[in-house]
Amino acid sequence: MANQYYINKNQQENGDNEVHANGCYWMPRPENKIYLGIFNDGIAAVAEAKKLWPKAQINGCIHCSPESNTD
Repeated sequence: MANQYYINKNQQENGDNEVHANGCYWMPRPENKIYLGIFNDGIAAVAEAKKLWPKAQINGCIHCSPESNTD
């Protein structure tokens, strides 16, 4: 099912900028997130984020997008 995805502008302690699905408990505050778009899953959302920010360390949220989390 398609969902809206966002990336956290702030890095986690491990250097990741996490991608979150709309409704995630761990969603960053509005001023700390960037809208990525609507995707069928976290894998597609992370791929889009990596295209937009190729030098960033991007990972999916383990809670809302476990299919795209590599930790």
